[in-house]
Amino acid sequence: MDGYGKGMPTLWTIGYERLPPDALVAELEAAGVERVLDVRFRPQSRRPGMSMTRLGQLLGEHRIAYENRRTLGTPPEIRPLYRTGATRKAATAFLAYVEREAAAELDTLADELADGSAPRTALLCLEAEPDHCHRRVLAEALVRRRGEIEVVDL
Repeated sequence: MDGYGKGMPTLWTIGYERLPPDALVAELEAAGVERVLDVRFRPQSRRPGMSMTRLGQLLGEHRIAYENRRTLGTPPEIRPLYRTGATRKAATAFLAYVEREAAAELDTLADELADGSAPRTALLCLEAEPDHCHRRVLAEALVRRRGEIEVVDL
């Protein structure tokens, strides 16, 4: 898989908090994303078009595959830490959780990204700022597994 400009495999991340559905699709298409991994523990949204079923349909209409990866989402007991701004504590707790519950899934995804067998992939959740989000923890865990993955936040 060709990287984002450095010949390195690339993983994109995106949060839809400030994006209506059409703008989300435009960002993904501009980056050449072919698959979205929805890493919300509960892929529901009060925002029209952003719940799992409708979002999957919308992305499919634009030839972007959609997969829900609930196991890579923030469980309810950790979510309040992110909401209250305890980002470092939340990230530590989430990393322990995801390594305990989804290490094999992370290993497989890292291998797919690194060896080029995965389509151009983006991790998606709500949070606009990746530094305040569990998707940053996921991206870093993937890079630790296979250092040759470049992460681009949209």
